[in-house]
Amino acid sequence: MLDFRVNTFLAVCEHMNYTKAAEALHITQPAVSQHIHYLESLYHVKLFQYEGKKIHLTPAGEILLRTAAALKNDEQFMLEQFSQLSTHGLALRFGTTMTIGESVISVPLASYLTRHPEVSLSMIISNTDDLLKRLHAGNIHFALVEGNYDTAEYDSLIYRTEPFIPICSSRHVFSKEPCCLRDLLDEHLLLRESGSGTRDILEKHLDMKNIRITDFAHITEIGNIHVILELLKADLGISFLYQAAALQGIEDGMLRPLNLRDFQLEHDFTFIWNKGSVFSDIYRKVYEEMRPVNSN
Repeated sequence: MLDFRVNTFLAVCEHMNYTKAAEALHITQPAVSQHIHYLESLYHVKLFQYEGKKIHLTPAGEILLRTAAALKNDEQFMLEQFSQLSTHGLALRFGTTMTIGESVISVPLASYLTRHPEVSLSMIISNTDDLLKRLHAGNIHFALVEGNYDTAEYDSLIYRTEPFIPICSSRHVFSKEPCCLRDLLDEHLLLRESGSGTRDILEKHLDMKNIRITDFAHITEIGNIHVILELLKADLGISFLYQAAALQGIEDGMLRPLNLRDFQLEHDFTFIWNKGSVFSDIYRKVYEEMRPVNSN
């Protein structure tokens, strides 16, 4: 079981504030300080450093955070498996980003559950940032993400590789058919909220072309892919999405991808879990059984 002082350390990491950590743990701030000092003395390292009034993890603190987060996740996984002993099935909690959850996972998941009716499963759909926080906190065991993440903190397997495309209504009329990204800057851009993997991929690719989101004439942020797709079908803007999310609309003839000479992009959907988990073999087996048949 995790030492209570390690739990205090994790709370400080979550809030990056001793007072807020104390409130969350229902202990005093001096007790929080005492717990951190104990760990620093035990390991002979500094875990936090101050920059003005803000605290930041030291390199040693980063290592302890990765290790403690994995241990907490493993402990929670172990306890849940204990509760499932009578049914001889796994208890799995995982998360997916919206494109994967709404357009990719349903068929592989149905196949997995058909083969393993004894499994107790809980799945949430959220953006990449939120799923990474839930992994750190031990609230989920693994995640399927479309966005970027720190490879030093997670073990990973590529789930599939998906084209990332510019797209608009099939009836959208441009003043001149676009052939490059800058030809789209006068358009109304529909995009996901900050923290979304879809948006992160787009912003990083645009940055390589010296283009910012704010360079578009009009921007609307929407935290739901289905709403974006409906607005695209209504010819209310353009967007950049994973092909899997827009495939049905393309096949129905309501949406069309744009062929830009400077935007040819693919990105991985990735199966991740906390690095160093003692349950890595279980997660790898779940990955193999839940992987889509036609994955790239």
